Amino acid sequence: MPDFAYICAAVNENTTTEPTITTFPHATRAATANRRRAVRELIADGAISSQGQLLEHLSARGHSTTQATLSRDLKILNVGKLPNSRGGYTYAFRDDAVAGSEADVQAMFLHGYLAIAFSGNLAVIHTLPGHAASVAFALDRLAVAGIIGTVAGDDTILAVLADGTSADAARAALGRRIPGFAERTP
Repeated sequence: MPDFAYICAAVNENTTTEPTITTFPHATRAATANRRRAVRELIADGAISSQGQLLEHLSARGHSTTQATLSRDLKILNVGKLPNSRGGYTYAFRDDAVAGSEADVQAMFLHGYLAIAFSGNLAVIHTLPGHAASVAFALDRLAVAGIIGTVAGDDTILAVLADGTSADAARAALGRRIPGFAERTP
C-alpha cells in the first residue's frame, strides 16, 4: 500500500452486501520530491509566467498534478511572481529576489512606481496594478532613511515615516537611494 491513501466506502445501490473499501493512492514521497525538483528546474530557467504554463511543462516531463497541489508546491518552495522586463510577471524564488543586486531592486521599484503623496507621517504610494508588493519589497530592501515600514495592497502602498521625517526629507532620501526617482515624481 502506498505511503498515503484515501479510503472510501463504496456501496452498490443494487445489493444488500457490505460496503467495499476502495483506496485511491496519493503521490508517494518520492513522486512529490521529483515533481518539486522539476518545478525548481523550470522556475530556475526563468521562463514561467503562469501556473497553467507550469502545469503544461510538468505534464510534458511526466508529472501529472492539479493546480491546487501546484499552488502548495510553489508556497513550500518559496516561489512568487516578480515583474519582468517585458511588463509582465515571471515566477522566481523569493530568496533570489532578496539576493538581487541593489540596481535590480531599484529597477523593480521604478518599474511599478507611479506617484507618491504624503500626509503627516504617512506616505501613500501608487503603483501599476499588481506591483505594490514588489515596490514595497524594494523600499524595505533598500532601507530608505526615514521610512520604517510598508504595507502593500494591489496597486497602493502605505509607508510609515519615522517620527520627525518630513515629506521633503523622505523624497530626498528616496532620490538618494533610487536613481531616477526624482525625475518621475511631480
